[in-house]
Amino acid sequence: MFNKLWAEKYRPKTLADLVLSDTNRKYFESVEDEIPNLLFVGTPGLGKTTLARILVKDTLKCQYLYINASDENGIDTIRSKVVGFSQTKSLTGGIKVVILDEADGITIDGQRALRNTMEEYSSQTRFILTANYKHKIIPAIQSRTQSFDLNPPFDDVLKRIVNVIKIEGIKIGDDQKANFINVIKQNYPDIRKIINAVHKACVDGEFNIDIALDSKELVDRIHTDIQGSDAMGLRKYLIENENEFQGDYHNLMKQYLNFIYSSTLHDDKKREYILVLSDYMYKDVFVLDKEINAFACWVALSKI
Repeated sequence: MFNKLWAEKYRPKTLADLVLSDTNRKYFESVEDEIPNLLFVGTPGLGKTTLARILVKDTLKCQYLYINASDENGIDTIRSKVVGFSQTKSLTGGIKVVILDEADGITIDGQRALRNTMEEYSSQTRFILTANYKHKIIPAIQSRTQSFDLNPPFDDVLKRIVNVIKIEGIKIGDDQKANFINVIKQNYPDIRKIINAVHKACVDGEFNIDIALDSKELVDRIHTDIQGSDAMGLRKYLIENENEFQGDYHNLMKQYLNFIYSSTLHDDKKREYILVLSDYMYKDVFVLDKEINAFACWVALSKI
């Protein structure tokens, strides 16, 4: 079943398969049998966890402990599992590695305990942390790691997706080429999400999709209602047409931000709009109801 899902079928298995910047690629290709503590930062779908696994399995070929820190995020996990693994020497005599996936979910007390563990067992154990939000990692841990932003170059992501399309034998008509690029732009830099979106749009060997989210009509409607202080009417319209943008309110706000940036509005007003939009796009990550968060954004914008 999983072999039929492109996101799994094309999951990188080697360092060469990963989409990395030239600087990051050169660094990780130079790794042999030793690494410092590492912190991989970036949005979901960039390959942070995959890179960590490739380093320990293929490059270092070392003993390692993997912990999903979003599930096991308390001080007890650090004291029991992490300390227990870190304090013993490797059977092969080399270093051991602890992978803490989504480490920005570890509690403050847990991070403080981790800081001490990293210090105490530095002679035999290394740590690879992944995080969506670097600011959630305490400074003491950041200073003990080498941090890497894994956002991939857009052109390289495009090449990877085009390669997937060629391997799968998918045809893209001239009338769909712009839509194909738009799918990638909308979901960049989340490579996994891009692959899933492209896969969804491919039926019977052809790519075919209607990108309502990028349509001038939808963005114009948002702008018209906000300018006319009709946020209530806009909310009703968007709820009724959620299928047109797959209910992805984060991308909807992003598209409107891009619209504002290139609009003819006065620069002072542009700045106000962009600040409000960026604030609500940030909140979108944490809120339970993303539609209500977007509605609050439309209301705030209508008051400018």
